[in-house]
Amino acid sequence: MNSKDQFNNYLKHIINNDLVSSYVPEILNSFESLQLKKNDFFVSKNQICNYFCFIKSGILQHSIDVDGEEKTTYLALKNTCTAALKSFLHQQPSRKNIKALSNCELLVITIDDFNRLIKENTAFFQFYHKLIEHQIFLIDDYRIDLLTLSPEERYQKLLMNDPELLQSIPLHYLASFLGISKRHMSRIRKNIK
Repeated sequence: MNSKDQFNNYLKHIINNDLVSSYVPEILNSFESLQLKKNDFFVSKNQICNYFCFIKSGILQHSIDVDGEEKTTYLALKNTCTAALKSFLHQQPSRKNIKALSNCELLVITIDDFNRLIKENTAFFQFYHKLIEHQIFLIDDYRIDLLTLSPEERYQKLLMNDPELLQSIPLHYLASFLGISKRHMSRIRKNIK
């Protein structure tokens, strides 16, 4: 399946409205391919995020620096969209880094094309609205989990909901993302299979 077909399926799944399917080709034509090699930056802290992207393959790590230590704030996986959104939308320097944890194939759109689609393309407007709504739900769940679940329970939830993360992401990134020390994460992995 080529990247546009994969993105087309993703758009239709998120939008879930056949009445706007005639708008989808314009969306697909507004995105271009971008390749990142492992450890390349999609955006660096204090730089402007130039693109909003769909991840065809690979993993993008969102991170911040806290007292000289890299902290993972989000892991964007295959068949999802991501950006340093505030930086992208407001064209201001990013407060975080977004780095490829593996070779990545992305479909990207510039701010001008993004804004044009939001204003003129009903399907893209619906897609973006539903995407943001879904992300808010995920962020809310993540914050509640940090406050109510033990480290072991957070790890078990990840194991149940996103088992591919455990295969494809180094332990220290997962530990940071779950708010667990690397040493504690190693103990948890030994005890939970």
